[in-house]
Amino acid sequence: MLNRARQAGVGTLLAVGIGNGPDQMRAAIPYAESRNWIFATTGIHPCEARLATDAHFAELEALTRHPRVIAVGEIGLDYFHKDSPADVQDRVFRRQLEIARASKLPVVIHCRNAWDDCLGVLEQDWKSTGLGGILHCFSGTEQEARRGLDMNFLVSFAGNVTYPKSQALRDIAARLPLDRILIETDSPFLAPEGRRGKRNEPAFVAEVAHMLGNVRNLAADEIARATSGNFRRFFPLAAAKMAGPA
Repeated sequence: MLNRARQAGVGTLLAVGIGNGPDQMRAAIPYAESRNWIFATTGIHPCEARLATDAHFAELEALTRHPRVIAVGEIGLDYFHKDSPADVQDRVFRRQLEIARASKLPVVIHCRNAWDDCLGVLEQDWKSTGLGGILHCFSGTEQEARRGLDMNFLVSFAGNVTYPKSQALRDIAARLPLDRILIETDSPFLAPEGRRGKRNEPAFVAEVAHMLGNVRNLAADEIARATSGNFRRFFPLAAAKMAGPA
């Protein structure tokens, strides 16, 4: 899978290290330790917030000091799946923001059916840090995206931007500033159109770049260069250690 990613032109990969719950929050770190073109995040997903303990928060705090961890996430709010009560999600979200603030790391935000509450928490508890982050697998409105931009967030588009019913999302991708967007896969979910129902993987990010190129009247390689540059500027530590062009 990683070889296919390299063959597709992926030069740098940020692996979201949430595993299947807080007991696996270091899941991405071994890959980042063994390959200089992979970096990791760590955190507790909102759907597993009910499982979080003080021991998990202590582990998260320790992991933020790992040299290959460059962000805390995915964290946030998810009112779609309802696996964890909203008040528990809110508490765990805010606790992780405190840890990220202390560690001076940006955050990767998961938000589903909870945009007003999620952005409200960020505006209240995070905006003042100036650290920003990534609105991962963005699915909100343009107004919500721009609230994120106002807090120094990048907006990341995944395979769902290629779906026929996602015209509104493509319109947003066309209008946001090119220097504030990223592309991703959300592997193993949201495989691009034509691969739906199959496992997504990092190589398929090229298809997201192609779609964003279509809606912005740019070549896919121009999107690749722009989003790679955005990543380098936002994560200067990672940029210094990159193996080559992303």
